[in-house]
Amino acid sequence: MRYELLRILLVDDNQHMRVLLTEILRAIGVVHIHEGADGAEGLQQLRNHAIDIVMTDLSMQPLDGIDFVRLLRNSPDSPNQMIPVIMITGHSTMRRVAEARDAGVNEFLAKPLTARGVLERLNRIVEHPRPYIRTQDYFGPDRRRRADPGFNGPWRRQGDAAVSLSHQLD
Repeated sequence: MRYELLRILLVDDNQHMRVLLTEILRAIGVVHIHEGADGAEGLQQLRNHAIDIVMTDLSMQPLDGIDFVRLLRNSPDSPNQMIPVIMITGHSTMRRVAEARDAGVNEFLAKPLTARGVLERLNRIVEHPRPYIRTQDYFGPDRRRRADPGFNGPWRRQGDAAVSLSHQLD
């Protein structure tokens, strides 16, 4: 991959974390790096610059990473609803991680950060992008990471067939 072509936005209220991420990205060859100190600044940076990938912290003030992604995915004036987002998290609960996933995050990156972790997430987004889907209450990357080649029915979850059958019997 030609990292020097990527344009990445870092959104984190901790300047030391932005510096660390910048150093990791520069070490792998990324030269176009923009920064925002919170979700509101991140949205403004997206309006001002052409960006390929967003890396954002989950816990920020005043606009946290989950609210930032929700605005990015669902706001009518979003600068780019389909931009890939890597959510960075240190010590969050599974509930918060599920909230971020349900907001439309593409990938997660756990702290402490490593160059290998950053490379893996960037490669996953660029080399193996997931399709975006829209439902009544969700817009973002398909949350299913792989297809089951042995599955030949119309439903994707185990309980779907039972639910469908019970609706047909009513």
